[in-house]
Order: sequence, then structure tokens, then C-alpha cells
Amino acid sequence: MKFFLSILILTLLTSCYSVERNCSDFKTGTFEFTYTVNGTEHTSRFKRTEDFNIDYHEDIADSSSIRWINDCEFILKKLHPISNSEKEAIHMKILTTTDDSYTFEYKLAVKRPNRPSRTEKGTATRVD
Repeated sequence: MKFFLSILILTLLTSCYSVERNCSDFKTGTFEFTYTVNGTEHTSRFKRTEDFNIDYHEDIADSSSIRWINDCEFILKKLHPISNSEKEAIHMKILTTTDDSYTFEYKLAVKRPNRPSRTEKGTATRVD
């Protein structure tokens, strides 16, 4: 009986927990994102406005349009794609926020048939 009571109390306490998400604080600004490719760590900087996202990677600028779904989700679409894979839109979702950073996940906005959906996560830090 004590076991079931303990499980019930634990379930009630954890179900009340909510993750902080002040997404509107991160709709615009300049951010940095660190990622790893083939064991090498890279840092990318990007500037976001209400309508555009400009990525700066190794002194090369790459622009995308932004379509906001809600305060925490948006779709990125490259303005000048070079390859077919760059033509595909990306769905971004802010999962949690802190004072100067946010954790996000991203995946292709449209699921490809006969291919597994791949979701990646990361953390962006506000620079300005």
C-alpha cells in the first residue's frame, strides 16, 4: 500500500512541473550555436529578425526567410539554395529558455516518404 501511495505522490508532483519557455524573448537578436561535424567542433553565428535569419559561417552569409507558426515554432526556408537539399524547409521549435540561451530542436518541415524522420537538438546563446 505504501508503494502505491508513493508512486501516486511522485506522479502528482512531477505532473505539475512545467518547463520555462519565454520564446518571444528570442524572436530577434544575434546568437551563436556550436555543433560538431566529423569530430570537429564549429561555431556559427546568426542574426534573426521577424522575417529573416542570416547565418554567418566561416565569413560566408546565408539568408533564410522565417514564417512564424507561434512564439516558439517557425519554418526556415533558404532564399538562395545551391542544392536540392537546401531547398527543403526546416521546422524549428524552441523547447526551453534561460536568460541568455534557448534549447531547440529542428527537422525537415515536410516528411520524405520512405525515409525516417530525423530530429536534431542544440542550444543557441544570445550574443547581443
